[in-house]
Amino acid sequence: MNIIDKLKWRYATKKFDESRMLSNEKLNVLKEAFNLTATSFGLQTIKMVVIEDKKIRESLVEHSYNQKQVLEASHLLIICIQDEINEVDVNNYYNNIKSIRNTPDEILDPYRLDLIKMMKRKSNEEQQHWSKNQAYIALGNLMTVCAIENIDSCPMEGFVSKSYDQVLKLNEKGLNSVLLLPVGYRAEDDMFAGFKKVRMNITESVLEI
Repeated sequence: MNIIDKLKWRYATKKFDESRMLSNEKLNVLKEAFNLTATSFGLQTIKMVVIEDKKIRESLVEHSYNQKQVLEASHLLIICIQDEINEVDVNNYYNNIKSIRNTPDEILDPYRLDLIKMMKRKSNEEQQHWSKNQAYIALGNLMTVCAIENIDSCPMEGFVSKSYDQVLKLNEKGLNSVLLLPVGYRAEDDMFAGFKKVRMNITESVLEI
């Protein structure tokens, strides 16, 4: 199957086969894909939490508007953003560039200082909005990689973020949950698997100028 066929195969899985689990190899592909996701400036202000434990996920169902994919999937991926972006985050990023690429400070410092100023000018709400945009990029990337790897997934915004943060103690780590992606393998009796995709005609959704 080519990439277009894979994307046609993909759908928002409503019912997962609880007997099938992702291998460590497949899980590592998703971890790597998340880490390689493009982010603005390359500043990674997002984190991904991977949960396999069924008891923990069972406690999250009530905070997910009783959507059972959270429990039935092989794993639950939670994309989080930082509470705030500060000077330390920017410095750590540029120190990492220096370490990996051996780029001298005289080249990096102007960019470092500009990014520090930019983040300081943003309110906390603006910082979080900026980070949430990066989270959506990661979600799209993960969904595409899942399709390529024949992994089923279901992107979810419908959950109570504050409750997730409390149950998982994410607030103690300076994180806020913003998006969910249960991953695994579709159940044979998930009727949504056989539904035809509903999309605009490509001439309506794509404009050529």
